[in-house]
Amino acid sequence: MVDMDADTFEALVGDVFDDLPDDMVDGLVNVAIVIEDRPEDGSLDLLGLYHGVALTDRDQYGFGELPDMISIYREPLLNVVEDAAELREQVRITLVHEIAHFYGIDDDELHALGWG
Repeated sequence: MVDMDADTFEALVGDVFDDLPDDMVDGLVNVAIVIEDRPEDGSLDLLGLYHGVALTDRDQYGFGELPDMISIYREPLLNVVEDAAELREQVRITLVHEIAHFYGIDDDELHALGWG
């Protein structure tokens, strides 16, 4: 387990996001990335969650739509790693995983691509 305050964790997530490939993040339109301490149920099992409708399932996307959201859960991530380097890698994996869901890539395809 790693101990890291919320501000430092948020900066780490921002740095990891900035390092993701442009072709992965350029299509993220109207998507908010939020950092929460834990999922709504309080568990430590879920590292991140995509809330929204995948691009592949949308008929149209227009004016007035609320943004989709990717939640990154700080305490579960801190709980599953041994050090800062492992945390950085797990944050990257979690971001890629949730961004893939935005694009309509399911868990099986994620694993086949080596992203899951």
